[in-house]
Amino acid sequence: MNNLLNKSLIAAVILILLGSWAALTHNRSNAPEVTFTTIEGKKISMVDLKGKVVLVNFWATDCLACVTEMPALVATYQQYQQKGFEIIAVAMPYDPPAQVLNYATQKKLPFPVMHDGLAEITEKFGNVDLTPTTFIFDKQGKQLQRTIGALDFVKLNQLLTAELTAKN
Repeated sequence: MNNLLNKSLIAAVILILLGSWAALTHNRSNAPEVTFTTIEGKKISMVDLKGKVVLVNFWATDCLACVTEMPALVATYQQYQQKGFEIIAVAMPYDPPAQVLNYATQKKLPFPVMHDGLAEITEKFGNVDLTPTTFIFDKQGKQLQRTIGALDFVKLNQLLTAELTAKN
């Protein structure tokens, strides 16, 4: 009788865990339907990025954490870009456009950079107002992660390796 109770309990726990996992993966939100206009004038839509793992980083030139993590973002981009990874760096509306352009040029940022002067992108991503704020989307455009504050690059690399090698 005790053995049957244990088996039933284990089965119930497994069902609950499977149900929770299904709910979490099913309820992941889609990427907002936005088009980024880079500081060079190039237009990139989230729809165009389907099939890639995408990191959207909201940052500012006066944000110490943003500027500190930028070299690691560059290194991550260089490591994974050929495997289907894209970064879009979105400078906050209050950041002076000339300062954003100067920073991106001086630091030779290899990924697309945009200035969200009209706050359209920050609004569509849930009214982002803290920097850095980072969103990561899978190849189907489903949100995997949202991070407010500096990224943990060890965990980010693990996530990217798993997502970029997954057969989706």
